[in-house]
Order: sequence, then structure tokens, then C-alpha cells
Amino acid sequence: MKPRKLPQVVIIGRPNVGKSTMFNRLVGKRLALVDDQPGVTRDRRMGEAGLLGLEFEAVDTAGWENEDDASLPGRMRAQTQVSLKGADAALFVIDARAGLTPLDEEIGQWLREQEVPVVLVANKSEGSAGEAGILESYSLGLGDPVPISAEHGEGIADLYSALIPLIGEKAEQLELEAEAEAAIAADEAAKRAAEAAEAGEELVEIDPTAPLSLAIVGRPNAGKSTLINRLLQEDRLLTGPEAGITRDSIAVDWRWTDPESGEERIIKLIDTAGMRKRAKVVDKLEKLSVADGLRAVDYAEVVVLLLDATRGLEVQDLKIANQVLEEGRALMIAINKWDIAEDPSALFNGIRAALEEGLAQLRGVPLFAVSAMTGKGLDQMLAAAFKLRDDWSRRVPTAALNRWFDDALAANPPPAPGGRRIKLRYITQVGTRPPRFVIFGTRLDDLPASYERYLLNGIRKQLGFGAVPVRLTLKSPKNPYDSNKGGGGKFSGGQGRD
Repeated sequence: MKPRKLPQVVIIGRPNVGKSTMFNRLVGKRLALVDDQPGVTRDRRMGEAGLLGLEFEAVDTAGWENEDDASLPGRMRAQTQVSLKGADAALFVIDARAGLTPLDEEIGQWLREQEVPVVLVANKSEGSAGEAGILESYSLGLGDPVPISAEHGEGIADLYSALIPLIGEKAEQLELEAEAEAAIAADEAAKRAAEAAEAGEELVEIDPTAPLSLAIVGRPNAGKSTLINRLLQEDRLLTGPEAGITRDSIAVDWRWTDPESGEERIIKLIDTAGMRKRAKVVDKLEKLSVADGLRAVDYAEVVVLLLDATRGLEVQDLKIANQVLEEGRALMIAINKWDIAEDPSALFNGIRAALEEGLAQLRGVPLFAVSAMTGKGLDQMLAAAFKLRDDWSRRVPTAALNRWFDDALAANPPPAPGGRRIKLRYITQVGTRPPRFVIFGTRLDDLPASYERYLLNGIRKQLGFGAVPVRLTLKSPKNPYDSNKGGGGKFSGGQGRD
């Protein structure tokens, strides 16, 4: 199913006028980082917004600063200017309490030269403190200002009235098209499920044409934003020698063509802030950025941990990888800057060995050598990401699952501690994304961890789940005569291992 198209409304203004607060108000979530210090937002962030039933895509931008083009603020301003291309409307936000500034006038003059219709928004207009600023804003020549308070939600109805003539007709037409596409996609999904059930085949519980949510994580300066820019073939995200440029987690929808099959696939690329050791993260804003990146991992399907070939594998990389797997996301690892790596063969083999030694659950995780500068290995990495998502989303038919289970028990029966047999009766798959299995039996408290690992390894290798995280829970029948035992098994409370 194609990503939903919506009219695009870009929020523009100088630093600290409340653009990100307004963005969060429109999308109904705290997606953008907000802080009192100026310059928090650096990259464009997009989100589906709703305003009294009017749906559109809101775009938060970096604060406009009058600095040298080569500086970080100058590069941020260039990103803001580019964001207006293809937009349906712009919201020019000023701070009504601070009044009109020379920078506001510069932005207003630039906007008057553009073809995109502009709505002038006087933010922080609650009370009487903003009245003078509202009157001053008429001199910008952009029509009547819309007084609002993004923080308190005041003036939303007036903002709706200003936007509806600009994007209302397009929004209505696109909504009708989206409803038709959703109905077709639902019919196709039901047909696939029925065909799989009739044939007794494995069912991947996701539309294979659905967008892949792919998050890029790693330490600062590993090249995450550069890699995404390379894939998009445009300078969509800010990059540079400064560490920690990315602050917000930025999602970008993108169409990728598989060079082998020629098939077009849709990917939601998610860039995240660099994650340093916790002890080194003392700045409040950096803490917010890292927390935002971890939330992005929660919503991703596949996560790429990007390593720096010039620095190799570090303990922090293993911690990030472990955190991704604990969240149940499908993980793959890419070694970036391969074009400048020294002794690449030894480096690759060394990282592979260190991964398998550092964390047992990292054994078999896909490992790729890539270059964000040259594009080496990126198509292979993306093709593997789709395969990994399929494994992560797959359900094994109960009959086939228990045939494997019976064979596994026959090949290596459970131990009998103290001469009493541990009975494993049957297995069922209770969920996907990640795959979750429950084994029912008796005396499960006595089952050794080594035997659980044997079963987990069999699920991964013989049922084709590969390196995706697998959850295994053991449950015993409840003893009605023992009020102290909820389920009899050591994982009967719903916990499990992977």
C-alpha cells in the first residue's frame, strides 16, 4: 500500500518563536523536541496533522538565522528554504510578545517572493502582552495575522479558517483516493490469508508491498545522516564534521527500486541522534535526543546499527545492539566508511567474531560492509532488510510447528532430573513481530536453560527464523490445589527468553 498523500504545510520562522510547539499541537503528539534554548530543531520533521477535521502533512523546520552559508546555522537555513519546494502552504510564525524583529522582516520578504501561499501566525498571543506585536505584523504585507497560542491551544479555529481555502479541496480529494486504496488493500490481504490457510502454508502477517520502517542507529559521527542522504540522492538531512548534529528522529518516506527484480518498494527511513555512553550524556538536550532515538527504535520494524570502520566495534555498539534486540526489533549491522577502511578483510572477520563473542543473541545477525559516500553495499543491505522483516512477521502453521517439535524431542529428549521426566506436550505460536512461541508441559521449573537454548536454536535454524529475535515462554497447567503457584512453570507468568 502506498504512503498516504496529504497536502503539505511548512512551518517557518526564526528560532524560539514556538514552531516545534505548534508542530506538536497540530500532529497531536510530542514528536518534535522542545526546549527553551534556541536552535533545538535542525532537520525537517514531518507528521500527519489534523485541524478540526482538516488533514495535512505538517513540516517543522529549523529556526531561520542570518549566518554564513557554510556554518551550521547557515546550512540549517538552506534546509528550511528547500522545504518550501512542493509545499501547498506555509505558516510563517512570529512571536507576538517579542514583537517584529529585523529577522522576521527578512523572512517575510523572502516568503513574499515565493509562489507558495503564506498564513501569518502570531504565536504566544494569549492575554494582552501580544497585542502590540500583532499590530506590528501587518507591516509584513502578508495579510491578516492569525493570533494563536500553540502552547495552550488557543486560536485553532481561526487557523483552520485561514488554511481551509488553501488546502481544503486537495485534502478532500486525497482522502477519497486513500479510502479507495485502503479498501482494495484490505480485500487483497483477506484473499492472501484465505489462500494461505487453504493451502496450509506459512503466512507472513504483513502486506509485502507495505512500507518498511527502517531505523538507522549508532554512535555519533558514524555517518547515519550521510547514509540516508546517499539513499535519497539529495541533501535531505544536515551533515558535517560536527558531532551530534542530528537531534530529532527524522522519518522520510522513500521509494527504492530493487536492482535485481526491478520491483519498486517503499521505505520509511528513520534517522536518529548518535547514542553515546550513558555516563557521557549530561546535557539535557542530548538526553532528550537519545530518548527520542530509542522511541524511534520501538516503532521501527528493522533497525540498522551503523558502525564506523575507522573505529571498529566498541562496547557501546554492543549495548545498542542488545537494546534493539530486547525491544524485539529485527536487527542488522552495517560497517560504514568501508571506502577508507584499513585491511578490510581482517576488519570484517574481526567484527563478526567480536559480535558472536560479545552477545550470544547476536550470532547470525546480518553484517554488511557499506559506504555512505560511494553507495557500496546499500542495495544488498536494503534487500536483506525486507527479507528480515518477512522472517520477523512470519507465522508457522500449527501442524508444521508441532511436527518440528516432535522431531526435536525425539532427537534430544528432555532430561529427567531425579528420575522424573519433564514432559513437553506441545508448542504453539502466539504472535509475530517478533515471533512468540509458548511450550506447554509439566515440571518446567526443572528444565535446564541449555535445553531451552536447544529449542530456540532449532526454531531459528530449522523453521527459518534466522537471526530475528524469538520469544519462548514455558507454561504448565495451573495446579488448583496450590494457591501459591500461578502456572507451575518458571516462565508461566508470561515472561520468556530469546
